[in-house]
Amino acid sequence: MITLKEALLLSSDELQTVKDELRAKIDQNKQLGAYVEQLTNQEILDISDGVPIAIKDNINVKNRELTCCSNILKGYISPYDATVIEKLKQNNLTPFGRANMDEFAMGSSTESSCFGKTLNPVDNEKMPGGSSGGSAAAVAAGLAIAALGTDTGGSIRQPAAYCGVVGMKPTYGRVSRYGIAAYSSSLDQCGPITQNVEDAAILYDIISGYDPKDSTSADVDYTNIASNLNPDKKLTIAVIDNFIDEASDEIKDAIFKTIKLLEEAGHTIIHKNMMDTKKHVSSYYVVATAEASANLSRYDGIRYGNQAQASNLKELYIQTKSQGFGDEVQKRIMLGSFVLSSGYYDAYYIKAQKVRHLIKDDFESIFQEADLILSPVASTTAPKFGAFKSSLEMYLSDIYTISVNLAGIPAISLPVAKDSQGMPIGLQLIGKAYDEQTLFDGAISLENIVNYKN
Repeated sequence: MITLKEALLLSSDELQTVKDELRAKIDQNKQLGAYVEQLTNQEILDISDGVPIAIKDNINVKNRELTCCSNILKGYISPYDATVIEKLKQNNLTPFGRANMDEFAMGSSTESSCFGKTLNPVDNEKMPGGSSGGSAAAVAAGLAIAALGTDTGGSIRQPAAYCGVVGMKPTYGRVSRYGIAAYSSSLDQCGPITQNVEDAAILYDIISGYDPKDSTSADVDYTNIASNLNPDKKLTIAVIDNFIDEASDEIKDAIFKTIKLLEEAGHTIIHKNMMDTKKHVSSYYVVATAEASANLSRYDGIRYGNQAQASNLKELYIQTKSQGFGDEVQKRIMLGSFVLSSGYYDAYYIKAQKVRHLIKDDFESIFQEADLILSPVASTTAPKFGAFKSSLEMYLSDIYTISVNLAGIPAISLPVAKDSQGMPIGLQLIGKAYDEQTLFDGAISLENIVNYKN
């Protein structure tokens, strides 16, 4: 598959050829379900002559359906473009297909989509990860040059790791959330999923920057990342030892080999510990579900989707009952409503926010000595479908990613090895807030060192 960097140099006619080839390949790989269009037999439309980019189905594209892969939003046509879509169009890129996702971005496997699950292109019996599983699978399968996903607790990095591609979560506030359906407002960030680190830097440069339409957008100085990438910069990289202890043997082996390669390349490795990951999980799911219960209250079955077209109250009731939220979304709304309720707010929500602050302090302490942190993305490679026997097991699969969102800092996942079954092993580098340059410098250095081959 042509890279994003290469595609940006093509003429309109050459780009049209690329799109035609993409359409043909997408049609040949309908079983993957990477795109909503693959699962619903819809034609993938493109908006302009630009480079085609797959768009997660929670990002508004004007005059296109937006469902967040939920029955409750089917039939809703977006009246405007998200800021990230405006930025794509301003830079000769174009939205191309709606990438499948877990319903309202709540999940770790892309199984909760109302349209059906996405398969991992490396092994179709295994999960592609979530919630941006469609975006990661599309890039990994060569069905997209690059894609946009969203990351609330690892939803870009974990599917990227499972599928063997690059996924980057920016500093909170670095990329506008305007026009992106909110799950947890203090955690959500949009970011790139690409074939390599340089493409991720290019796409990050395009979508990042201050946006007055987003009250959480950071008005900070910005310089271009991609044109300043330096793979030769020698960095101090911290390894979180107690994170490694909880990983599978094959993940551990990949980490130890990666550490050795980094040291041989001239990087300095130091060893640190952080708060127990179970406290990360507890804090995250209290905060995230509390915010979700507030954000999703607007979907009342009246203003959005097919329900808004009901001709009378009886029809509205029937449609809302049959086309409402799925099980996982309902669980999280109920949990969020509970922790915010009278008598439990102090016991759960306030305590979770205090733990969140301690996690941020943990990172700041480590970054006094280190430029970056190296960590697993997940404790195993992609599990088989059905491996999560409960929601709790699914929640625990996010133990290494959620702390980054709680602290609001940037991170990037990239493949470094394969396990005994040929499944990708992804590791993540974590950076200081607003220091994406160092993060990408470390990532491109690591990419060159491991020389991962699909």
